[in-house]
Amino acid sequence: MRFARFGSPGSERPALIADDAAWDLTPVTADLDGAFFASDGIDRAAAAYTEGVLERLDTTGLRRGAPIARPSAIVCIGMNYAAHAAESGMTPPSEPVLFLKTPNTVCGPDDDVPLPPGSTATDWEVELGVVIGKRASYLSAGADVSRYIAGFVAANDLSERAHQIEVSGGQWSKGKCSPGFCPVGPELVTPSDLDHRNLGLRSWVNGEPRQNSSTADMIFSVERLIVEVSQYLALEPGDLLLTGTPEGVALSGRFPYLAADDVVEIEVDGLGRQRQRIVPARHPQLTPGR
Repeated sequence: MRFARFGSPGSERPALIADDAAWDLTPVTADLDGAFFASDGIDRAAAAYTEGVLERLDTTGLRRGAPIARPSAIVCIGMNYAAHAAESGMTPPSEPVLFLKTPNTVCGPDDDVPLPPGSTATDWEVELGVVIGKRASYLSAGADVSRYIAGFVAANDLSERAHQIEVSGGQWSKGKCSPGFCPVGPELVTPSDLDHRNLGLRSWVNGEPRQNSSTADMIFSVERLIVEVSQYLALEPGDLLLTGTPEGVALSGRFPYLAADDVVEIEVDGLGRQRQRIVPARHPQLTPGR
């Protein structure tokens, strides 16, 4: 099954995507949020569609929102592709590298993204995102992890590398949490309709190819990541787990960092394509860390 949200920021309407049409889910739920996923919302939506309860939603001219409402947490994995670790000058990790993005970084797949004030090193990162469907805490290595996955999304883990590395204080989140730094979507696809183990991931800047890899190249699988993360924090329904990015980012030194008026596009097989325009900073230039 496929889900999406349409409308202006803060007023998105949830929809089920089926038969080449969007179907209004408001008779089932107010939004695609943690409460929806925790209460068997996906099954209820399927039943409503089968029973003919849902009406077509005319999406003409409507903005595509993120296919999940604001999560309680965005948990991210760093260096989960060996080639990306190498281009970053780091050794591939023996344990998953964990950091966080703030929930208010989530935006729609086509929304403009403002540069952070004074930024000279804003980077792109195409990633497979996992939406949690059931509370996951202290899972055993043999747990049936599929029970905890609501679906998958495409995401761009935008990063300001100077903030992440030069003034980080040893923790990456300073470079990960600027407004708009987590475009998500356009759709959420349930596990029954997608094999996440070998999906192509690609990115472009101004139409020029950057990243081109596959989730088959992950160091740590989706299943292992969920088990590992659950040992250190509880993943709640509606939370978003970003699983890392492959090689081909500006941090490699092979490409320039993003500047105002650049256009970034990312794509994950089966999950759709995003397009963000980078716009000038919304505030006067500052010098972070000074």
